[in-house]
Amino acid sequence: MERAALLRSLSCTSLASNRFYFRSFVPRAKFSSSSVAVARRNHHRLINNLTRRSLLRGDSRLHLSLSSYSLQFNKHFSSLSPRAVASPSTPSSPEVAEVSNEVAEKLGFEKVSEEFIGECKSKAVLFKHKKTGAEVMSVSNDDENKVFGIVFRTPPKDSTGIPHILEHSVLCGSRKYPLKEPFVELLKGSLNTFLNAFTYPDRTCYPVASTNTKDFYNLVDVYLDAVFFPKCVEDFQTFQQEGWHFELDNPSEDITYKGVVFNEMKGVYSQPDNILGRAAQQALFPDNAYGVDSGGDPKVIPKLTFEEFKEFHRKYYHPSNARIWFYGDDDPNERLRILSEYLNMFEASSAPNESIVEKQKLFSEPVRIIEKYPAGDAGDIKKKNMVCLNWLLSDKPLDLETELALGFLDHLMLGTPASPLRKILLESGLGDAIVGGGIEDELLQPQFSIGLKNVSEDDIQKVEELIMDTLKKLADEGFDSDAVEASMNTIEFSLRENNTGSFPRGLSLMLRSMGKWIYDMNPFEPLKYEKPLMALKARIAEEGSKAVFSPLIEKYILNNPHCVTVEMQPDPEKASRDEAAEKEILAKVKSSMTKEDLAELARATEELRLKQETPDPPEALRSVPSLSLRDIPKEPIRVPTEVGDINGVKVLQHDLFTNDVLYTEVVFDMSSLKQELLPLIPLFCQSLKEMGTKDLSFVQLNQLIGRKTGGISVYPFTSSIRGKEDPCCCMVVRGKAMAGQAEDLFNLFNCVLQEVQLTDQQRFKQFVSQSKARMENRLRGSGHGIAAARMDAKLNTAGWISEQMGGVSYLEFLQALEEKVDQDWAGISSSLEEICRSFLSREGCLINMTADGKNLKNSERFVGKFLDMLPTNSPVERVKWKAHLPSANEAIVIPTQVNYVGKAANIFETGYKLNGSAYVISKHISNVWLWDRVRVSGGAYGGFCDFDSHSGVFSFLSYRDPNLLKTLDIYDGTVDFLRELEMDDDTLTKAIIGTIGDVDAYQLPDAKGYSSLLRHLLGITEEERQRRREEILSTSLKDFKEFADVLEAIKDRGVAVAVASPDDVDAANKERANLFEVKKAL
Repeated sequence: MERAALLRSLSCTSLASNRFYFRSFVPRAKFSSSSVAVARRNHHRLINNLTRRSLLRGDSRLHLSLSSYSLQFNKHFSSLSPRAVASPSTPSSPEVAEVSNEVAEKLGFEKVSEEFIGECKSKAVLFKHKKTGAEVMSVSNDDENKVFGIVFRTPPKDSTGIPHILEHSVLCGSRKYPLKEPFVELLKGSLNTFLNAFTYPDRTCYPVASTNTKDFYNLVDVYLDAVFFPKCVEDFQTFQQEGWHFELDNPSEDITYKGVVFNEMKGVYSQPDNILGRAAQQALFPDNAYGVDSGGDPKVIPKLTFEEFKEFHRKYYHPSNARIWFYGDDDPNERLRILSEYLNMFEASSAPNESIVEKQKLFSEPVRIIEKYPAGDAGDIKKKNMVCLNWLLSDKPLDLETELALGFLDHLMLGTPASPLRKILLESGLGDAIVGGGIEDELLQPQFSIGLKNVSEDDIQKVEELIMDTLKKLADEGFDSDAVEASMNTIEFSLRENNTGSFPRGLSLMLRSMGKWIYDMNPFEPLKYEKPLMALKARIAEEGSKAVFSPLIEKYILNNPHCVTVEMQPDPEKASRDEAAEKEILAKVKSSMTKEDLAELARATEELRLKQETPDPPEALRSVPSLSLRDIPKEPIRVPTEVGDINGVKVLQHDLFTNDVLYTEVVFDMSSLKQELLPLIPLFCQSLKEMGTKDLSFVQLNQLIGRKTGGISVYPFTSSIRGKEDPCCCMVVRGKAMAGQAEDLFNLFNCVLQEVQLTDQQRFKQFVSQSKARMENRLRGSGHGIAAARMDAKLNTAGWISEQMGGVSYLEFLQALEEKVDQDWAGISSSLEEICRSFLSREGCLINMTADGKNLKNSERFVGKFLDMLPTNSPVERVKWKAHLPSANEAIVIPTQVNYVGKAANIFETGYKLNGSAYVISKHISNVWLWDRVRVSGGAYGGFCDFDSHSGVFSFLSYRDPNLLKTLDIYDGTVDFLRELEMDDDTLTKAIIGTIGDVDAYQLPDAKGYSSLLRHLLGITEEERQRRREEILSTSLKDFKEFADVLEAIKDRGVAVAVASPDDVDAANKERANLFEVKKAL
């Protein structure tokens, strides 16, 4: 319910492991100057139930500034991901059940090795299934968030996307669960804390997680049956649905391509950063599996045959080719018992030999490639080039110590705004934003990538020279000792904190272990960072950092001929050319068909659609194991909260075990800010951390934050408050540190808020360019978010405020601001100071702290000193913000091959009074009606609805959608869907349980404290949470029927916003006269 908002609010949720396509779509905040690192990796399924906003956990719609909560690493710690708990100096094993050799033997396993992993306080045992050779890592500890995963090595031989399509398809019914999509049934009625599947360039992962043991084993059984005995290998229509097929509604119409993965990858190939990442990877690895796209190239996907699809499953989805992972506090004996039932059905196969990923031999000389990407024609097209230098670092996997050292080096060079390589590139003025993911070590051989986007064609050579010159200088001169200390503290803090946000810790460990295990190396090694970390620190102390890092730069980069330079050139005609080429291919297909062929294709199209839209029979639905309402707690999860005050300022304290970390938020009221200053807020937040003070340069300030804390961020928080006219609009300063450094944390809060000088014109100009580049990237990659923000801005004040700081309006503001910085810097600088004066006061300030009781008590005096230094003057009187965007339908036109379609209305304005049943109903609409019609039948990558129970805005949204008007018609059809809905008790129970799973989503201590803060800000009491829970648990079919009347408002008076291609918008406006007002964004 609101989980998306919380994810956006906790940028610490981003992991080294988030670089793949999930089966689901989970919006998450992450540091990245570019998405290339994401682009070149992996593929995923789209889940819809994580995008709703509700008051139940108190998470709220908010706009996150570009400052991230913790100093984020690039993705260089994938095999040593910075996610492991602090270990005691003399670790002792937790009390966990043992698996005796006799039991293991009886179940068909032999124990290969076992270790206690102090870093994650776990006992890990590696088993081997004697009959098939399947390997199992059984990790036992006291973590209630249990994790299972099964991983197959799946190297592709071409870019038809076969591993990706198979990843989607195996979850579409199996031997024991013969319904259309057991995966969706689990979404509807499970308490899962994670349910997904990933496709990497060389492996496919199927992980699940739950805190409920019964639910956990249900998930495990469905997934095991799905991967080993899927229906898709016998069902051509599943292959068509998830992969590709020709679609023809009427023989007189044009044939089109449809398929979920096909349209997903069309979206991927519409984003320049993704195109760059793929081009770089394939050029770096021309001779092995990484030289093709495991996700699928839309131009190649239609070459895939059903026979090839079936053979790929037969060949690779076998226990002999599997690595299986269990983690958590469940019984390790039961794990082996469940596995034995499946594995004992198989004989050994040759798959492990056939799936080996061959090493790429190093080049003897560099390579250069030039690619085109689809660009809009707005602005100076000659300044939209991209250039990226990419190195393959080694012809073999590296040892853990070298990987760790390279990870530190990467953070030193690129990890923060003050990092020299990043800083020099951005300050050069040669481009607007960094591209390239730095060190990437998730695959067999590591790589390093760095470049710039929005480069003038005359400056491409200058960028390349600047990169090489800077790297040479860093090798010659080394790094500042404060920078080394800051990086060391930042990385070590993150390793010991083990804060994986909403991502299960056990899954983070699994992906880290898999980075070696999948290549037949030691699965224990990546979990043990303590010894190599201490060794690296000792080396630096003894030899100096230059002796450690300079040889790495020289060996792996400067003296390495295996370098690929990728130059990306903007092409305003590419999107239309690609579209025309596809239409030409399809026209030839049609011209080659007889009347009988066309009639048969139309019949097959209708048959597929009928199957997709026909509900599963009750007996098939009952085959999926589920919980009962008796398994559901009757009361919500409560966070201990003590409300007090320090020096007259309200303080919320949450006594939770945090491993000696103090998490703190300082909240200021922003309601006196002038309306016209709102678009400056994100840039103001960035300036506070990246401009420096009278005594400290921004580099020194950044390093000080890195040395003393786990990270500080500043961002605005905006939400409607149900029942109130005025929104909640706050400035949040957020940070974390070891409790022993609480004084440093609050001193740095004061430094950032009161000592930073907002006068550096050139740095501010860089912020504007960087922000513009990020917004342009967001338009292409997250158009559904842009559409949602635009609709909200038309429907409520809080939405309008957020859109001013992060939507199309913000992009337009940035475009105008670029010129204004040179023309009126004095005025802009004065506005930044005015923003600070408008909120910085003890009046209306609120402190939120999460730690154990002793550390909370010890921190109070530092809070008091911080508050004493705040201005005591009352802020300027409250400003009335009542602005909305015009309520007309709108199409935001961009160069893209797919669309993002939204429609929304404020249902509170119809007189609807909030009831907890709305959460159950909206989840059911997403997981049944929209999943079947927008995704399965319509071919979009995702379709979902989103109910903001604070503002009353109910939104429909689609993601990477080949349709536009058809999708709007489906949204309007929701009313009839609800009115005609028939639902048995089992289906209703699943819907209720799945909703409770969202409400009770697993949270780490910092997230619990933050959720409690948001509930406080929005006036949500424990009594209301209990009432909503009771309403959820008592939801009836009558509630569904009555909600249809509520949704009439969207059908009849809703506002539609689409981020779409020019051709699709033109066609829509011709079919329905001037349905959309058109706004060209790129």
